[in-house]
Parts: sequence; structure tokens; C-alpha cells
Amino acid sequence: MPDSFGTILPSILQGLTTTVSAAAGGIALTIVLAFAAGLALVSRSRVVRAISRVYVEVFRGTSEVVQLFWLYFVLPALVGFKLVPLFAGILVLGLNHGAYGAEIVRGAVNSIPRAQYEGAIALNLSPVQRMWRVLLPQAVVEMLPPFTNLFIQLLKSTALLSFISAGDIAEHGELLRPVFGQDIGWIYGTELVLYLALALLIKYGMRVLERAGARRLGRRTAGV
Repeated sequence: MPDSFGTILPSILQGLTTTVSAAAGGIALTIVLAFAAGLALVSRSRVVRAISRVYVEVFRGTSEVVQLFWLYFVLPALVGFKLVPLFAGILVLGLNHGAYGAEIVRGAVNSIPRAQYEGAIALNLSPVQRMWRVLLPQAVVEMLPPFTNLFIQLLKSTALLSFISAGDIAEHGELLRPVFGQDIGWIYGTELVLYLALALLIKYGMRVLERAGARRLGRRTAGV
């Protein structure tokens, strides 16, 4: 281990708060948008479905980097208002991954057996009651594994915030490279370990939710 590691590690750790804040904010916004757009995709209203579909296709089909540049560089030129780098990053992370999450929600709701839907109708439940009391509780359990992957992907995408100088882990690593170029392996190795640790926290947190949801439905979960 080089002597410079005593400088490299603390410097990179300075970006940890920003990375965690961006990931947490992005995940929160992703959940809200994913459920809003996903439920809109299964709406009876053609207009509601169309609006949601446009959102999903636009943000799923365009570059996340370009979306970030639009929000941070182009939008201020159009409206005269510049976003704080961290807030701009959270918006892009949420909007982009919310579009992917919408398809997860739509697929999970549509995967519920038809008999469950028919049973809810037989109980004379309203459409809202059918969704919130019968379909969604089962669908949410099905959503958790793909949402785990989506949240980990979102975490890794926080590195894009280095393009707008948000002060994240990736940016602090890049600032060290010109000074400690001979220790570049330690710089990027430290970043890899930090991202891996955060990803594992997300994984195990979601596994706890998976087990709790499965127990509530009387199911058993397998795997680690």
C-alpha cells in the first residue's frame, strides 16, 4: 500500500455523502414516478396511457448523459434558472430510472392471476379498492427483485454527476488522478470498493423487504 493512500482514501470519502444523497434521492423519486407511470400504463383511459407511454419511451430511449446536460446546461439557457448540481442529478436519476421502473410496475400488476381480479369483482370492490387491497399487495412482492437491480444500476449512474461537478466519489477520484497518477490503481480500486459496499447495502436491504413481503403473502423465499 503506497504512502499516498493516506491522502487518497480521505479525499475520495469526501464524495461519499454526495453519492449517497444522490442515490437516496434518485431512488425515492424513482419509486414515485415508477408507480405513477406504471399504474397509468394499466389505466382504462387511453389518454392517461398515452401520456405515460411518452414519458417512458422518451426517458428510456435517450442517453442519461444527454438528459443530465439538458437539465443542467440547456434548461438554464431557456428559462434563466440554474439547478444545483446535486438536485439536477437527482432529477435525472429519478426521471430516467422511473421510466424503467414503470415497466416493472406494469408487468407486475399484469402478472397477477386473473382469478384474483375476478374474486375482487365478486366481492363488489371498487376499481381503486381492487388495486390497493388485492392487486398491488401481491404485485409489490413481484416488483422487489427487479427493483433491486434497478436501484443498484441507479447507484452506479451517480458517477455521471462528476460531469457537472457535484462533488461525488467519481469526481473526487478524478481530481486525484493528475497528482497521484502513479497510484491510479489505488484510486479506482478504492472507488470500486465503495460502490460495491453501497450496492451490497441496497441488495441486503431489499432482501429484507422481499422476505417481509413474502411472509405477508404466505410465501417462502429462496437464495441469499
